[in-house]
Amino acid sequence: MNDSLFERAKRVIPGGVNSPVRAFRAVGGTPRFVQRAQGAHFWDADGKKYIDYIGSWGPMILGHGHPAVLEAVQKAALDGFSFGAPTEREIELAEAIIAAVPSLEMVRLVSSGTEAGMSALRLARGATGRSKIIKFEGCYHGHADALLVKAGSGLATFGNPTSAGVPPEVVAQTLVLEYNNLEQLEEAFKLHGADLACLMIEPIAGNMNFVRASVPFMKRCRELCSQHGALLVFDEVMSGFRVALGSAQSIYAKLIPGFEPDMTVLGKVIGGGMPLAAFGGKRAVMEKLAPLGPVYQAGTLSGNPVATACGLATLREISKPGFFEALGARTQRLVQGLTQAARDAGQPFCGDSQGGMFGFFLMETLPQNYATVMTTDGPKFNAFFHAMLDAGVYFAPALYEAGFVSAAHTDADIEATVQAARAHFVRV
Repeated sequence: MNDSLFERAKRVIPGGVNSPVRAFRAVGGTPRFVQRAQGAHFWDADGKKYIDYIGSWGPMILGHGHPAVLEAVQKAALDGFSFGAPTEREIELAEAIIAAVPSLEMVRLVSSGTEAGMSALRLARGATGRSKIIKFEGCYHGHADALLVKAGSGLATFGNPTSAGVPPEVVAQTLVLEYNNLEQLEEAFKLHGADLACLMIEPIAGNMNFVRASVPFMKRCRELCSQHGALLVFDEVMSGFRVALGSAQSIYAKLIPGFEPDMTVLGKVIGGGMPLAAFGGKRAVMEKLAPLGPVYQAGTLSGNPVATACGLATLREISKPGFFEALGARTQRLVQGLTQAARDAGQPFCGDSQGGMFGFFLMETLPQNYATVMTTDGPKFNAFFHAMLDAGVYFAPALYEAGFVSAAHTDADIEATVQAARAHFVRV
């Protein structure tokens, strides 16, 4: 059934999918078409059950079909799908986000992470009156033109488009540096500091698998932005409310006195699986947005009443005492179990996790940047992926994507995953 659905899809949808990574192009084979999901599992069109470690790429932190979330969504849907006018629930969700993330004083709700990242970039430029920005190779901030950029040819050079259809002049103001490279960071600010509107970074990158920004690197990002008048923008679409209740920035705040970003981009978990995202920051910056200020941003479905109900119910559940302690311990057990299974079989393997987000690499030590991530043995990963898929375990179908554990995953799910990995590692 999966095969026939894929052939049918390819006739009417480019590549047969509505987001490229779903196509299994990186790993080979036929994508699984999901029929339904519940808890930590989903079932494909052939009726096969899988332990789900992508969770819609992060939002399903409670698992699929959580009763409190379902109830909130069903009630909201009965009241109306969309109004094009303000609702009280938008205020409640904004208040909940701000209460959990101290760096935020105001937020604007939107419908996707790409929209939030694009809007935050425009706001940073409008608030500073500058045009140039810094981003890092391997960090993905959505598919807005100015952010689809790869590294230039030399140290502190401006980037080149990574997609057809993006003119070079659109990314001419985007400087792409190596993640965790202090030397390049210093050089970039030395050369361009007076012209930089912002530095945008994933504090824990999830699109080159799971890679953390080192504490010294993040500390220096904050210092240089402050010294040169650039805004430090945290893209926490993936890590926000996923790695900790206060998001990744709360982890750095414990390690760097007085640390906080100027702006934050959020998505995924705050929508609970519905199309919802947000960007926010200090009041002085956010009040540059229309209708108060000159930076225009709008959206017909922004603050959608069903999406806000889903997001608000999700945030209420994850705010309960002990939630992240339990989730983090469960994720650690998975990563430790996989690592031990590989090492017992003499296979290179390493992993890392924070809260309900994790990653692993088929190498001896954790990589610190995109170039090192891409030295991973692709064919070996593909073999592992398909072995796990055959065993009913669904990891991301690409070696450069992070994974996600939910509150619905049980010890039995973790054990079954580790045993399936162990069986594969002893065969190769």
